[in-house]
Amino acid sequence: MNRYALYVGLLIAGAFSAPAWAESTNNPAANNPAANNPAADGLAAKFGALEAVGQVSLSPDGTKVAYVSPRKAGGQVLTIADLTGKAPPKPILAESHAHETLTGCNWASDARLICRLAVTFDITGHLVGFTRLFALNVDGTGIAMLARDGNAGESGIAQSGGRVIDWTVPDAPGHVLFEKVFVPVESSAAGQTTNITKHDEGLGVEDLDVVTLKRRTVERAKREAAEYITDGRGNVRVMGFQPSDGTEQLLGKIHYVFRKAGSRDWKDLSTLRFEGGSTSTGFNPYAVDPAKDVVYGFDDHDGRRALYSLSLDGEAQRTLLLSRPDVDIDSLVRIGRNNRVVGASYATEKRTIDYFDPQLKALSASLEKALPGHPGVYFVDSSADEGKLLLFASSDTDPGMFYLFDKTTHQLGQVLPVRPELSGVAMGTMKPITYTAADGTKIPGYLTLPPGSNGKNLPAIAMPHGGPSARDEWGFDWLVQYFATRGYAVIQPNYRGSAGYGADFYQHNGFRSWRTAIGDVNDAGRWLVAQGIAAPSKLAIFGWSYGGYAALQTAVLDSTLFKAIVAVAPVTDLQHLGDESRDYTNHKLVMQEIGEGPQVVEGSPARNAAKITAPVLMFHGDQDQNVNVEESRFMAGKLRDAGKQVDLVIFPGLDHQL
Repeated sequence: MNRYALYVGLLIAGAFSAPAWAESTNNPAANNPAANNPAADGLAAKFGALEAVGQVSLSPDGTKVAYVSPRKAGGQVLTIADLTGKAPPKPILAESHAHETLTGCNWASDARLICRLAVTFDITGHLVGFTRLFALNVDGTGIAMLARDGNAGESGIAQSGGRVIDWTVPDAPGHVLFEKVFVPVESSAAGQTTNITKHDEGLGVEDLDVVTLKRRTVERAKREAAEYITDGRGNVRVMGFQPSDGTEQLLGKIHYVFRKAGSRDWKDLSTLRFEGGSTSTGFNPYAVDPAKDVVYGFDDHDGRRALYSLSLDGEAQRTLLLSRPDVDIDSLVRIGRNNRVVGASYATEKRTIDYFDPQLKALSASLEKALPGHPGVYFVDSSADEGKLLLFASSDTDPGMFYLFDKTTHQLGQVLPVRPELSGVAMGTMKPITYTAADGTKIPGYLTLPPGSNGKNLPAIAMPHGGPSARDEWGFDWLVQYFATRGYAVIQPNYRGSAGYGADFYQHNGFRSWRTAIGDVNDAGRWLVAQGIAAPSKLAIFGWSYGGYAALQTAVLDSTLFKAIVAVAPVTDLQHLGDESRDYTNHKLVMQEIGEGPQVVEGSPARNAAKITAPVLMFHGDQDQNVNVEESRFMAGKLRDAGKQVDLVIFPGLDHQL
């Protein structure tokens, strides 16, 4: 029997149940444990409460929203809210097992939704993650998994449960294009020899009726296929495939091919390379515009990521659409059930959207001016005709609100607050800053001071971000604001190794270029002291994931700078990090990102625990699949062996996000 067979029953039947409890959901905070604990009315409970809205989507007719939120009993609940006011919000689904997470739901039609479930199992000492998609009716009935695994006596269970790549199939309401992994299935019965019943293997695409679950193959499974991109009208126009080296280890490149409109023949489009943990090179396609017959994607332009279009008519006409000399263009802005491309986005000191759609550009500018505090406005979803828009607005001091805008009536109404517990709490303003690293390089970052503070001689925290291929941005950050309300100044350095500033700034990533990255973090702390903001004796560092690694590793370079170290779910040993991927097809790519040789030892906090003099506090969830909890246990053991002060708090049942 396949080693995952024990879990098949759970994954294909009964993973969720309709909630057997009744409670008011007019205010999403009613489902939040911390918000409902009468003894926990302090700042820690208010900031530590989970977001009241984890994910939200608008129905095609624009009359309802579906949102995922935490509930009193633990786990997540799916609620349907009637925006017409004819009925109160109704919870229709709740998690029924501790090791599963409902990550989001979207509308397949006005009557049916598709939701995504993440499940973690400990199998022979290894945490293995699965995802599954299921459909259900708007009243919570009719639950059906979209990709079924084998039954008893069969093998073939994929970790990935697939994804919807097109929500619109012409002339077929309620149909979607469903990308999924096909696994060969061996079927056996008592008294019979084993027979191969299904040969398909790899990634393929089906046309799926989400009510009847009848399906038609659109793209036969291909073993090396990595991605399919549609035109938003039910046609697959681009495919990417990632070859292996003959030992089941993936190579650091994806080759893309395309089809002309109306053709079934594949033609070469581009090759994306990302070996060695450095920034990628080559055109990376993201979305097809059927009206213009082009594919949008990203490629290098003078050392920065820029947005291009390539024609799909066979002429391969390449057009530069948007670039910046200072930062990368990092994402497309899309809207509607066809995922229509309406703009592109980038982050300088603040995130900016460059709209290609003049109507949305004007509307966004008007809404930012009209809303209190002039927050940033982002379009989240729309009705099928785009007549109603679901949008989100927030700022550095405002955790945010979801709104509904009606283009016909020009009415704007509040839908859901994200953190209602924080209403009325004074926040600290987040200010973009630049400081100079030891080698003279200008490093961008953000400084948040306690509300009402004069900004001098404060207890202070350096807070490097995770990733490392990520960056901090201007906006609401619950941890930063919690620290600020408790009287701390907080600096968030976008050290070299951060994403968004081009290939030269990224270097070889924050692991292989750890000396530069960690040096920049230390220089952020020194800047706080030099500016008179931080009291030298009250300077601490806090980090999560790679940020936790950075917090620990700063003391390896300078043991006297930070007086306390807090690390959440940290990487502590680069060799251990590489070993965690050993049984996976990306192991060689992970090792290329980490590097080899003396820098692996020198760049591992646990291997240099004797150099750390500040007290260390670590937190980790024992279900963490990103960074195994053994990394923190290993670090704590090394610190204790070296006679250092360390505390480790392990949360049972929690993952990388705690």
